[in-house]
Amino acid sequence: MNTYLVGGAVRDDLLGIPATDRDWVVVGASPGEMAEKGFRPVGKDFPVFLHPSTQEEYALARTERKTAAGYHGFSFNTSREVTLEEDLQRRDLTINAIARDENGELIDPWGGKEDLQNRVLRHVSPAFAEDPLRVLRVARFAAKLARFDFTIAPDTMQLMRKLTASGELQTLAAERVWQELHTSLGYKQPEPFFAALRECDALRVVLPELDRLYGVPLGQNRLNIDCAEHTMMALTQACLLTPERSSRFATLCHALGKGSTPTDGLPVHQGPDTRGAELCKALCDRLKSPADYRELAILTARFHCRCNRALELKPDELIDFLTDTDAQRRPERFEKFLLCCTASAQPGEESTPYPQAEFMRGALGAVQQVNAGKIAQQYKAEGGAAIAKAIQTARLAALTDYCGF
Repeated sequence: MNTYLVGGAVRDDLLGIPATDRDWVVVGASPGEMAEKGFRPVGKDFPVFLHPSTQEEYALARTERKTAAGYHGFSFNTSREVTLEEDLQRRDLTINAIARDENGELIDPWGGKEDLQNRVLRHVSPAFAEDPLRVLRVARFAAKLARFDFTIAPDTMQLMRKLTASGELQTLAAERVWQELHTSLGYKQPEPFFAALRECDALRVVLPELDRLYGVPLGQNRLNIDCAEHTMMALTQACLLTPERSSRFATLCHALGKGSTPTDGLPVHQGPDTRGAELCKALCDRLKSPADYRELAILTARFHCRCNRALELKPDELIDFLTDTDAQRRPERFEKFLLCCTASAQPGEESTPYPQAEFMRGALGAVQQVNAGKIAQQYKAEGGAAIAKAIQTARLAALTDYCGF
């Protein structure tokens, strides 16, 4: 029985990246022997165990065979005869197929160290094309390692295209697609994730709403870019403004409505906010995204254009805006919304101010100064309609004063 450190921990150590998780592979053992040593089984599809003291994952060395379509269509062999080299061969990329033994020596049968040095993402074997999830994983690694300037090997990209064309991407569970997208949005440079998916035609399958933005004129376009490039630049700006992923996701989705503008109306976009909100709903429902991500994305798509015109709004229109965005009850979400609007208005022009955000913060602050409870007490005898009207009148007065009318 021999244990080896494998995968991301070895890769990241060689790149000088702090490793957050360590995974181990065990060669020459059976599930019974692992249990005798105090390891607790947790794997469903194949034997994975938690170390009795460190709680790190130890998996029995295994090989796999494709038996059906999809991510789960595999049978596994975890007998004690499976070698370390065979286990490493089933992994997705050569840089993830490096092991380190108990003496610190590297075992690298598939050239992972050389690919690390050359900054190449390369598949280990043709079996790569049997697992559709690997298309998204390679795209995610392109984003994770963007600061090191990794590129995808041409033959690996060819296999990714083959997988996309096979239709197997449609078999992926929504949760797996969301997991890869969500993880990629947490990196400093998530844009390569979408670029890689676009290059192998997978973006059209997993995120068609985003894919439709390519080649669509932006409209009022100082930068001479299309809607897709604008979206990626906005995402870049969002990443500079916040590490918070729901805001990055909402920024990614803010212009989806422009992808459905009738071609005979271009380059003018009529009503992209309403269409964009509906597309956000469909995308989030399909990917089963968390409720807070869904709400912020729909809010941003629906109202970012109105926020861009904030300085032109009259006091009664400001009240409607704050009501429609539920800013008074959800000020934290409203602040995230303003960040998304800032990011989407500044792509490629980070130094350009966006005074609309500060103006709307001030407008919300003015409304919040109105003591609704005190007004309710004053008009209690006149009933709910009178109370609501008095509160609205007070808020309108506060905004009129704030705007200087």
